[in-house]
Amino acid sequence: MAFVDSLVGKLQRHPKRFVFPEGNDPRILQAARQIATRHMGVPILLGERTQIKDVAQRLDLSLEGIRMMEPERSEEFEGFIEEYFRLREAKGLSTNQARELMRNNNFFASMMLATGNVDAIVSGATATASSALRPIFHMIPLQAGVKTASSILVLDLEARNVGINGVLFMADCGVLPEPTVEQLADIALTTATLAHHLTNTLPRVAMLSFSTKSSANHATLVRVREATELARQKAQARKIPMEIDGEIQVDAALDRATAITKSAGGKVAGQANVLIFPDLNSGNIGSKLVQILAGANAYGQIITGLRKPAAEISRGASAHDILGAAAIVGCQATDRRLLFGTE
Repeated sequence: MAFVDSLVGKLQRHPKRFVFPEGNDPRILQAARQIATRHMGVPILLGERTQIKDVAQRLDLSLEGIRMMEPERSEEFEGFIEEYFRLREAKGLSTNQARELMRNNNFFASMMLATGNVDAIVSGATATASSALRPIFHMIPLQAGVKTASSILVLDLEARNVGINGVLFMADCGVLPEPTVEQLADIALTTATLAHHLTNTLPRVAMLSFSTKSSANHATLVRVREATELARQKAQARKIPMEIDGEIQVDAALDRATAITKSAGGKVAGQANVLIFPDLNSGNIGSKLVQILAGANAYGQIITGLRKPAAEISRGASAHDILGAAAIVGCQATDRRLLFGTE
């Protein structure tokens, strides 16, 4: 069973409410139709009703089971202004500025998530990453013990001998340009936690670099080594189920024969299912190469480290990509014990 299909089945038992700030985008409408048809929950599309209805008519899509909302005409609008002003008053925000920002669909959708009016947000279909992420980061606090938010790209490959039956979790591919030791450790922990939440499989985390267990003291290698050890200590202290190793090259992390050749032992080498890149350059480039050259399905970016589920999708995402991102954040919003019937 494909990864997304397995998540859809879980959401059919535990449906969620999803908000899409770019409600009149054709791909969003197509994904929303699938969410409603497959009984994953209730998609809420923000935007002018007439525009959304016109696009749906052109696509010959039914809007049954799909909610539409115009922020300024909603009952929540004034309350959201007050709440956002309260959150940002110390930063110098005025009431008028809060009102103007709340007219922006991304800000309104983020406040819906912050106040519990929805379970997850999927944004970024037509907005730049900074425009989609800024209101989310303003309104959704970090998880306890986490000092930074980052992002995950989930790849579903035809090669089922890689990762978790073909599924790889890759981070950070969208937020932090040059993570520190502490940030790299946070990225490893939050990525492993979500991988375990979604798959109920032990995360095997590879802290990637351009060498495998070398004796060199290059600053990049030292940073990866220190982050590996820090993440290991934190995982043990918090009882987070995971194996972690680094520094390690990506071929040794994924291929057992290469790992043996390069004398990379342990429980991660050759069987990694979580890949942590040393910086955003390598993460973004590496993940896009795999997507294009291997024809892999890619879902994300999924934002990690926050208390509520959020996805910031690519402007080039297809309707299927958007559906996959929604399935991930929907399951992220569900207690893992309910997803897998475990205690």
